[in-house]
Amino acid sequence: MRVISKGIYKKRSIGSVSFQSIRRFTGYIIIFIASLPSMVYSNESESHRNKISLSDFDNEQALAYSQSVIGKTIADYQLTDQNGNTVNIANYYIEKPVIVSFIYTSCHHTCPVLTTNLHKTVEIAQQALGKDSFTVLTIGFDAGIDTPHRMKSFAAERGINDRNWHFLSADTETIENITRDMGFIFFTSAKGFDHLAQTTIIDRKGRVYRQIYGASFPPPALIEPLKEIMYEGGNFLPTNISEWMNNIRLFCTIYDPSSGRYSFDYSIFIALITGFISLGALLLFLVHLWRTNRAS
Repeated sequence: MRVISKGIYKKRSIGSVSFQSIRRFTGYIIIFIASLPSMVYSNESESHRNKISLSDFDNEQALAYSQSVIGKTIADYQLTDQNGNTVNIANYYIEKPVIVSFIYTSCHHTCPVLTTNLHKTVEIAQQALGKDSFTVLTIGFDAGIDTPHRMKSFAAERGINDRNWHFLSADTETIENITRDMGFIFFTSAKGFDHLAQTTIIDRKGRVYRQIYGASFPPPALIEPLKEIMYEGGNFLPTNISEWMNNIRLFCTIYDPSSGRYSFDYSIFIALITGFISLGALLLFLVHLWRTNRAS
């Protein structure tokens, strides 16, 4: 068709060319005007696909959305702590894992229960792993309402006064971005907000390591992932007694369901010592046997 059109174009007069060009140009304008409604609809549809309402998610979809971010690195965001100081979230996970929970201060049931239960589990984790072995961040997602003052009051009402637990606020854009990075779903409802009861663990590289669900959960659900992260980045060739003790504590602490707490398992320690002694005795016997054979 293109070759034929070029042949016809060369044989036509100047007048014919002008007439054909005008007619063709007019046709293009008509087609363009006729296609405008469909173009607008297409753009609206694309916008709708890019901004799917989280309220459309059912439980399975919400869970899949939350799990999809595991292994992904969260961006660095600026937030404000309960004392009004500007902080960068990346500064928290440089040296140790971070536990993140999302709440809104106007909540009168799920958020207080989740935070109270998390507080109990955090205390157990600190006893098992060390007071300064991890950081906890509670972020208010109701931007504009969850001010530093309200976050500080929320912490005080739960009896939380821990130097390693920070209550943070942020603007709307930051909240939208950070909740997306961590797979946290929330949307407005008649009672305020509907949202996942989710606790997120971030590793030392700023990656989402584990998602924990529910307003309450058994301590191992939180502590075992923390131990895994600490093992992964731990110093397995300790240079001082403190590092030796930390490694032994990590290896020898086990969860006791009857007490609901972690305790030092001396049987593991005794088994290790017995194993080393047995290995040493075997080596001594082999050396003695080798010397005896050599002498004879």
